[in-house]
Amino acid sequence: MKFTLTNKTKIVIVVICFIVSVIGFLAKLPSAFRHIDKELHFAYYFLAAAFLNILFNIRNFLKHVLVSAALYLFGILIEFAQENYNKVFHVRFHGRFDPKDVRANLTGLIAFSILWALIILFTLAFQSVKKTTQSS
Repeated sequence: MKFTLTNKTKIVIVVICFIVSVIGFLAKLPSAFRHIDKELHFAYYFLAAAFLNILFNIRNFLKHVLVSAALYLFGILIEFAQENYNKVFHVRFHGRFDPKDVRANLTGLIAFSILWALIILFTLAFQSVKKTTQSS
């Protein structure tokens, strides 16, 4: 049985995930996790890139870069939102803009991009070998 999602369904899934992510990033991290904050940023952006690339079956380099750039900009906007949330709502809800968080986000995106490139290159090489053997 083949399971496919329409583009409309994929967009609804992304919007729901986006809303949950914004709420999650605006909430203050529980103290038990504060010592691994950068690792959590790395993991989130690595997995978010993987999720979007798999969901939309991205095999084109330019589309992959666009998704990564959008996620990177999202991370920067979230950091600004966290800092300004306190000022706007006059409630100490979250901390400040942290450039180390942005760097961890970017590191997660780069790590996934390396993995993505290796998978794409392996797939292309495998397809090339398969075509060569079939034509012989």
